[in-house]
Amino acid sequence: MGGLARVWSVAVDGVDGVPVEIEAALGGGMPGVHLLGLPDASLQESKDRVRSAVVHSGRNWPNERIILALSPATLRKTGSGFDTALACAVLAAAGAVRRDRLDGTALLGELALDGRIRPVRGVLPCLLAARAAGLARVVVPMAALPEAALVDGLDVYGADSLSQVLGWLDGDVGLDRPEPAPPDSERPEMPELADVVGQPDARRALEIAAAGGHHMLMVGPPGTGKTMLAQRIVGLLPELDRTEALQLAGIRSVAGRLGTDAPLSTLAPFVAPHHSASAAALLGGGSRVARPGAVSLAHRGVLFVDETPHWPPHLLDALRTPLEEGEVRLARAEGTVRYPARFQLVLAANRCPCAPANDRDCICPVNVRRRYFGRLSGPLLDRVDLRVAMHPVTVLGAGADEPGECTAVVRKRVLDARDAAAERWSGYGWRCNGDVPGTVLRTRFALPAPVIEPLQRRMEAGQLSARGADRALRVAWTMADIAGADRPDRDMVTGALYFRERSAA
Repeated sequence: MGGLARVWSVAVDGVDGVPVEIEAALGGGMPGVHLLGLPDASLQESKDRVRSAVVHSGRNWPNERIILALSPATLRKTGSGFDTALACAVLAAAGAVRRDRLDGTALLGELALDGRIRPVRGVLPCLLAARAAGLARVVVPMAALPEAALVDGLDVYGADSLSQVLGWLDGDVGLDRPEPAPPDSERPEMPELADVVGQPDARRALEIAAAGGHHMLMVGPPGTGKTMLAQRIVGLLPELDRTEALQLAGIRSVAGRLGTDAPLSTLAPFVAPHHSASAAALLGGGSRVARPGAVSLAHRGVLFVDETPHWPPHLLDALRTPLEEGEVRLARAEGTVRYPARFQLVLAANRCPCAPANDRDCICPVNVRRRYFGRLSGPLLDRVDLRVAMHPVTVLGAGADEPGECTAVVRKRVLDARDAAAERWSGYGWRCNGDVPGTVLRTRFALPAPVIEPLQRRMEAGQLSARGADRALRVAWTMADIAGADRPDRDMVTGALYFRERSAA
């Protein structure tokens, strides 16, 4: 009668970890290895990797029929991160290692043919899932120890080779433990808002966007400061709490972009993909295993789309669903994965293809200008709360306008406005005005008829959609929070319409 053993590993499903129970049974037929539980091609290949690693670690490979079952059986298992767990399961079933330490222990890592343990993606969400499942210990590749240090409540060990893991199971050697997670570093120095020359409308719109979580479009000639302003919005945003920072770190871990030399970052991300990016790079995807895209890497931060009319229209329209739902769903033959994607969208565009420094020097025919800016569809623009026309800067040096307010002053107003909004919406589960459904603003928080009369007049004239009116209401509430008012007045509603109706083309 053959042996039976059980070990644990963790699979990555989207940006979440799923504990996987691996059972190994020996005996009952011709020698060979059989994997059960929907393994993909890379996991099927692990049979040869694991056998070679075990032999080169100085252990005997059982010359028996080996059945390895990975549960839950209905979950597609992808990747090579199960190698170390499979090797230990086989040797435990053969009685070649002690089993007591395998109880409550998850094993992660890809095996090289000589027994070295290679790093894998998604270690952070795997550890969070192991902790949630009640597992006590996790063994990870040595290179992943700094990442593992971000998760408390688990005994985490690092190993360079399978022989070290086997020696630890037998109690002969110890494994390295992660260094204590470094304390949160000071907020890094951010680009200074006062460096932007002129553009009072754009600066005001940027402050409103940061305070309310609103989407923003800047249109103007090259060199007017569109990119400079977009880069400075992160300096105005509040820092992420630990839960949000861990979620963002998990996304970066799955994407293979989590650094190992810095503490957990609480700074809102700023992601600026190039206009030549593919759909997979923007939204996520890839062959077989879907990876997070730019919209997910910008979760709880800012996605900056520069040179917007140069983007393919179908990619711009693909942003509409994440903007509304805060997540990306990627369908594959093995199932659908979901990645969080709740971000602020900041768009920047020139007025026309020739893009002169001053619009009066444009040589583009009217139909060319219309076709150029027509790449931004009406439904996408309808989701943009703030539209700003940027104007050429004509004075520099000693005669220039007085510098605008610095980042620290504006950020204080933004944080105060965010606190006011958070207190108002705390009982509803929303964080800022940009998250609030329009039905709530029109019913439970309805404004008097004279206040919303400008909205009503434009809707009756067909100049404003119902969605546009809701978004204007959200902006008006943000303007009230910045001003320290209890609710918007008519001037604030008119101000919200001013930023919505600015001519873009």
